[in-house]
Amino acid sequence: MKPENYQVNLANVSEEQLPIPKHKLKGWTHFLGLYAGEHVAATEFVIGATFVALGATMSDILLGLLIGNILAVLSWTLITTPIAIETRLSLYTYLQKIAGDSMTTLYNWVNVIIFTVISAAMITVSATAVRFAFNIPAQLNWYPTNLWFVFVVLAVGTIVVLVAMYGFTAVSNFSRICAPWLFVMFVCGPLVLLPALSQHVLGQTSLSGWSDFMQIGSMSVWTGLDASGKPGIGLLEVIGFSWAANTITHVGLIDMALLRYAKKRAYGLCTSAGMLFGHYIAWISAGIMGAGTAVIVKKSIIELDPGDVAFQALGLSGLVIVIVAGWTTANANLYRSGLAAQAIFKSQSRNKTTLIVGIVAVCIACFPFVFNKMLPLLTYAGLLVVPVGAIVFAEHFVFPRIGFTRYWVTFRNLTHSVPAVASWILGLTFGFGLNALDVLSFYYLFIPTWFFTTVCYILLAKFYGAAEKYPEEKQKMEAFNQRVEKYQAQQADLEPEIIEDNTRFSKTLRWVSVLSLLITTVLAANTLLMSSGITAYEANRDLFQTVGFVCTIIYFITAYWNMQRKKQIATQA
Repeated sequence: MKPENYQVNLANVSEEQLPIPKHKLKGWTHFLGLYAGEHVAATEFVIGATFVALGATMSDILLGLLIGNILAVLSWTLITTPIAIETRLSLYTYLQKIAGDSMTTLYNWVNVIIFTVISAAMITVSATAVRFAFNIPAQLNWYPTNLWFVFVVLAVGTIVVLVAMYGFTAVSNFSRICAPWLFVMFVCGPLVLLPALSQHVLGQTSLSGWSDFMQIGSMSVWTGLDASGKPGIGLLEVIGFSWAANTITHVGLIDMALLRYAKKRAYGLCTSAGMLFGHYIAWISAGIMGAGTAVIVKKSIIELDPGDVAFQALGLSGLVIVIVAGWTTANANLYRSGLAAQAIFKSQSRNKTTLIVGIVAVCIACFPFVFNKMLPLLTYAGLLVVPVGAIVFAEHFVFPRIGFTRYWVTFRNLTHSVPAVASWILGLTFGFGLNALDVLSFYYLFIPTWFFTTVCYILLAKFYGAAEKYPEEKQKMEAFNQRVEKYQAQQADLEPEIIEDNTRFSKTLRWVSVLSLLITTVLAANTLLMSSGITAYEANRDLFQTVGFVCTIIYFITAYWNMQRKKQIATQA
């Protein structure tokens, strides 16, 4: 549907091109689970260990990650969520209305590149768990040094691509039940390895209090020295990365697609489930697990990959967490990449475009540099899309306040927006220019780039028609929006009634799944608190890893079974 065609039959319009109807809005618990699941992933193993290798101090980690992740939550809450709720549109649809075809095509290409590379990194992470099971050596160079590792990547990648093509819905549902288990695993990992670190630093397996924890962390985890023994990154760098790591989704506004379903603006605060309970805890946990593994296997942390770390901390459950977390994250990003590619090549099916970008992702995944460079990868990817977020912010928030007309490109029936494309190019030139001149830490480049692009777009748009008034066109759009509301209200009446599954058997499944997580946590705490010596520690650790793996199997069986019962009852309704 062309945006100016307001007489189109709404039944023939894709739901993605219309605002989200009121009856499909979600409550706050939905977003808590959504963000907890998405932001506790395989990347946390890589990022947590990278902070250790970069030489951050423990105080900088504890304070810097807290501040940076709070800033990220505020970015979602104050920028992304208001735009998403006021428009009820995804960024792609909104961008089409304000910037036309050229800008949207360019943006889709950028998304194809970003999400394909991220998918490749997650395939590589999953492959590290499989290579560990087959005793294939860790891949520490930018290129593969073992042919069997390449075969493992191809096998894992093939599964990921096929699922992204044909079974994404099932994986998406499965990912939601992974969130509680992933959180428990990231909490248990450091509890299990802290006694080993304590023995290494203090000469004893037990910790007497917080001071011991700080001493262990400062001397063996976040020492303030990088891998080469030189002073590492400081507080500002830690804050900057933890804020910039998700600029793609908050300042870059990709998460408009999720938050357009939110009933209230305050639901943007639910992103804290991913940032504070996800990134903050998971990155710290991953750092402790990486340092603990390095002590046990007597290697440098830069010689370890996620498979090494997870197995030493969690046993077989660790291999599961790396495979599952990498797999689900890769599938989601590969699906996004396929959608963006399909939007460019409209004559091709999504399955075909997903297959093509999937093949490219698998080829890239054979080269381990993609996950070894996750911090700069995420930061630079964010810098690519931040100018687009600035353009949308200017159009939505600034234009009405300075007398400009929102949606002026649509009102003028333009298919190409020179101000939008030019502002994006100028923003990228400015941002990467600052990086080349090294006048600012690259973690903070997105901030001046965002402001610079905003100003550029406002100035350019003024000369291309944004400052003019379009009363007739605005009236047509308002009439169309009212027609959409009536249509969606009629559709709401046809929606089936949702029946809650409160059967005794389903309640039993839920309790068993929760109990399995509690047992796992208790055994991890037992390993930390009741290990009076190396012999007791090793016995407690082995008990945790054995029983914990059984609990992992029980959790996934009961949680997945319960989810399928809910779907079955909903279908019967």
